[in-house]
Amino acid sequence: VDAAAGRRLRSMHGFAEPQGVQYVAESDRLFIASSRGARIDIRDGKSLARISTVEGLGDADNIRYDAAARRVYVGHSEGAIRVLDAQTGASMGDIALAGHPESFQLEVNGPRIFVNVPSARHVAVVDRAKGAVVATWEVAEARANFPMALDEAGRRLFVGTRLPALLLVYDIDTGKVVARLEIGGDTDDLFFDAARKRLYVICGEGRIDIIRQQDRDHYSLESTVSTAPRARTGLFVPENQRLYVAAPATGTAPARVLAYRIR
Repeated sequence: VDAAAGRRLRSMHGFAEPQGVQYVAESDRLFIASSRGARIDIRDGKSLARISTVEGLGDADNIRYDAAARRVYVGHSEGAIRVLDAQTGASMGDIALAGHPESFQLEVNGPRIFVNVPSARHVAVVDRAKGAVVATWEVAEARANFPMALDEAGRRLFVGTRLPALLLVYDIDTGKVVARLEIGGDTDDLFFDAARKRLYVICGEGRIDIIRQQDRDHYSLESTVSTAPRARTGLFVPENQRLYVAAPATGTAPARVLAYRIR
């Protein structure tokens, strides 16, 4: 998609339920996770031609990149994160979890990965150097913890749940929940805007909740923006002050990307 012009440039085909996508600028490589395809496709960033494939990753899902270590992390299967060399795509082993990982976030100035594990009803804390879970934080009085965002400078982790629909705020030094707030239903993505001290919570019921961070432990609903039915996946790009939301085809409405200007 050409974001400036607001138009689709081209499409790639041959995937089986594609989920996560990660671009690695240093090597100009695109990593694409296919859930039903149980694989990662590694493609050239310019031509989009397939370079190689990593097989055997059932339910391959979210992907994150550790730029300092040049490693790619992929959530997959019934409870694992696969570590890949970002240059070669070679597998460097799995980190075992108690269930299938949903959204996860990497510290930049620390070794930890915070992982939503909905089936275990906890957030797993992984030490990247050890390649193992070093703590788990309970998702108390809620289930279906799917989206996550990290405010590393403010020492806060944001987790969205669906049952009930809540935003939970964790202190990443203690693992304790310091705030909770009702949000829209069926959330699947959320983002922290550090410059504006806001959270954007994308909810599949057809809305974006904009939440104000008054201070690290206090939050309030600032406003709500309507989107489209079942539109729950998005991308926040602070560099061009845009929030993009993917809206699936419904009825006579075609599939489209909704672009929102951040003010």
